[in-house]
Amino acid sequence: QVELVESGGGLVQAGGSLRLSCAASGRTFSNYAMGWFRRAPGKEREFVAGISWRGTNKYYADSVKGRFTISRDNAKNTVYLWMNSLKPEDTAVYYCAADQGGLGSAEGVYEYWGQGTQVTVSS
Repeated sequence: QVELVESGGGLVQAGGSLRLSCAASGRTFSNYAMGWFRRAPGKEREFVAGISWRGTNKYYADSVKGRFTISRDNAKNTVYLWMNSLKPEDTAVYYCAADQGGLGSAEGVYEYWGQGTQVTVSS
């Protein structure tokens, strides 16, 4: 079992920045690829970014490429999502997820999920 707790969400103006954190506990964090997903109001949950267990491979949705950066610190059992140049359409609940099988963008491959943190971008 892996427990995931997100933090760092909040209200920010368009063009601003936020850093989300996801703290993991339970099984060995470094065994898992990690992903960030988001669900905007009235929409399906979508993949945002993913990072391999060692941090060497990263993958981004086209909508955030060049603005968001995913990173991890295995010594701290934490994965981060650095969000820059935020837009109102980035408003969503952001979730982190853990996948023992490897880096992927499909929601179904992730076994463990956090409760989410709200990000609101005002125009």
